Amino acid sequence: MKTIRGLMSVLVLAVAGVVVLPAAAADPLAQVRAQVAQVPVLRGEFAQEKQVAGFKNPLRSNGRFLLARDKGVLWTTTAPFPSEIVITQDRILSRQRDGSRRVEVDGKQQPGLRSVNAMMFALMSGDMKALTSTFDVKEEPAAGGWKMTLVPRSRQLAQAFTSVRLSGDRYVRDVELREANGDLTRLRFSGISEAPAALSRDEAARFD
Repeated sequence: MKTIRGLMSVLVLAVAGVVVLPAAAADPLAQVRAQVAQVPVLRGEFAQEKQVAGFKNPLRSNGRFLLARDKGVLWTTTAPFPSEIVITQDRILSRQRDGSRRVEVDGKQQPGLRSVNAMMFALMSGDMKALTSTFDVKEEPAAGGWKMTLVPRSRQLAQAFTSVRLSGDRYVRDVELREANGDLTRLRFSGISEAPAALSRDEAARFD
C-alpha cells in the first residue's frame, strides 16, 4: 500500500463515511459547477511532488492518467520508475515494468474501498456534489478559473489530513494535499483531453 500512498495520496479522502449536505437556497459553488466538465473519459498527464516532513528534497514523479467514469482510473507513472496503478470500484491493482501484477486492495476485504475510489473520481473529475458532501468548502478568488479549499468534516479524516486545495478551469488543474503528519503533496494535471470519448480496446483491457 506504500506505493499507492506515494503516488496517490488523495486516496485518503474517503476513509470516513459520506455526510450529506442540507439543501441550500443559494448554491455557493454554482459557478464552479457550471465550469467543470462532466464527461465520460478524460486523458492527460500528471506531475507529482511530495514533500515528506523532515526531509529537504521532495519526491517527484510524473506520467499519464486515464479517467473513465464507468471503469475507473489508470495512473501510469513513467518516471522515476515505470509502473501502473489501476483503480476500480472493487480493487486497486499495481502493475510493474516487467508485467507482474498484484492486488494492493481488494474490495471484498476492504468494504470502504468503493467510497475511497468514489472520492478519487470526484477529485480528478471535479465532481463538486460528491466533494461537498464530505468536506466544508471555501471558494477563493481566482482570475479566469476557480480555486477552493476543502476541509474534512469528520474527526477520522482530520486525523489523516488537514486540507485539500483545488484549482482549475474546465478541469481540475492543481491539487495540494496537506497531511496531518506534516507531509505535503502537490499534483498538477496537464494536456487534458476529452477525445476520443470511447476507450480503445487496449485501454479497456487494462482495467481487467
